[in-house]
Amino acid sequence: MELDLPKTIAVFALIIALGTVGLMTMPMGMGTDTILMMVVPSMAIFGAIMLALGVKHGEYRATN
Repeated sequence: MELDLPKTIAVFALIIALGTVGLMTMPMGMGTDTILMMVVPSMAIFGAIMLALGVKHGEYRATN
């Protein structure tokens, strides 16, 4: 599977959306506003950092 920028963004957004829906449907004490205001941005930022590191590592592996 060739991953280009639109496919990568779509998969990234899908993973964040699935995580958000999963958190919102679980019976726990965290409110929806907490999930949307604190957890989702944290997931997105962490995911973006890991994606950038993964791309850079892939570029390193492809050149060496």
